[in-house]
Amino acid sequence: MRTILLLAGALAGILLIALLVMVTSVGTIPYTVTGKSDGIEYRHYPGLVLATVDSADDNAGFNLLFAYISGSNRPKEKIAMTAPVITSQKIPMTAPVVSDRGTMSFVLPAGITREESPDPTDSRVRIVAVPERDIAVLRFSGYAPPEDVETETSRLLEGLKNENVVTTGQPFLMRYDFPWTPGFLRRNEVAIEIRR
Repeated sequence: MRTILLLAGALAGILLIALLVMVTSVGTIPYTVTGKSDGIEYRHYPGLVLATVDSADDNAGFNLLFAYISGSNRPKEKIAMTAPVITSQKIPMTAPVVSDRGTMSFVLPAGITREESPDPTDSRVRIVAVPERDIAVLRFSGYAPPEDVETETSRLLEGLKNENVVTTGQPFLMRYDFPWTPGFLRRNEVAIEIRR
């Protein structure tokens, strides 16, 4: 019995080390922290280039974007994956317009301009340039089911309201980990663009 426990412990340790190596092998987009208040972090991001799809289904969106960076583009080049994966929120709007679709985006590696990015072979993938901007972020762990994202988004918006911070646009979700990463190790953030 003791041998089995030792082997199980060793295997768990090896898996944890392998997981940490995988997580740290994905580059993270650069940003500058400009302030913190009550768990909210304020950041400045440089201009970014995104590969984006409209998708109500995370798996379908992820698969399209992963295919794009894996070579489903005009020069058939592989593109390094970066974190986070950005998902827009599906927020109901006043009648008669209702937003029932979301977007998912991969951030292309730093230094790639819109003009330099490979054209997708699938017309559902668009390349979008986002200018530099300031955002407010609230971090949380777990698998980010819709109810948790909604709760954290409400906390973020309420905190910004209490701080008299002006927001612009819609909230979005940033996920940093591979799909198979255990929930307690996951890094998720809800964010919104702000004016400071």
